[in-house]
Amino acid sequence: MKPVSKQEIAKMIDHSLLHPTMDDQALRDGCDLASRYHVASVCIKPYAVKMAAELLKGTDVKVGTVVGFPHGSSRVDVKVYETEKALGDGAEEIDMVVNTGKVLSGDWAYVTDEISSVAEITKKHGAVLKIIFENDFLPEDSHKIRLCEICSEKNVEFVKTSTGYGYTRQPDGSYSYKGATHHDLVLMRKHSAPHVEVKAAGGVRTLDDTLKVKELGVTRIGATATEAILSAVEDERPGE
Repeated sequence: MKPVSKQEIAKMIDHSLLHPTMDDQALRDGCDLASRYHVASVCIKPYAVKMAAELLKGTDVKVGTVVGFPHGSSRVDVKVYETEKALGDGAEEIDMVVNTGKVLSGDWAYVTDEISSVAEITKKHGAVLKIIFENDFLPEDSHKIRLCEICSEKNVEFVKTSTGYGYTRQPDGSYSYKGATHHDLVLMRKHSAPHVEVKAAGGVRTLDDTLKVKELGVTRIGATATEAILSAVEDERPGE
């Protein structure tokens, strides 16, 4: 595995600021951390987009937010409205959760219309669109493959594994999730068009995790452990 720079890793990271318990000060602190480390973007709760856009104005960190989060069950017109409001508040990247129930129903016309409708808005504004599959909810590879195909046809910028909140009930009654798995990342890269990038979210917590998914063709990760990941990267030595 060839050496990577701190900047290269930083520009893979969407610093996640989505946990329900994060108060306004935690969101401000998260924006400050993102700015100090020059990450690709913050992915912040929708109500705080305007605040983040102001805090990050003049930096190289983009502001992103979520639509239909975390379960993707909103109506298409509501997702369109959310997208328009977020972009109006200063968002440059949108992570939209696809309607899982419609995917599992095999209603591909609905799913295609949903993705197309939101993509139309992001393209009009020159914004980046990432479609979240929530793979923990999709037991069949065929679902993920068809989503990759639709996203490729609609020229979205990214396909994304998970929300980080896709907990499923285990046999013992507890709830857990797998997040970004090796299997799914390989599958998504293979079945997405070359111009569609892959974002891994859920379970990427260390530099080693980050390097492993990078080797699979992942170009973005969703991370809360941003500082730990980047602190583990050795600075490039002069002349290298």
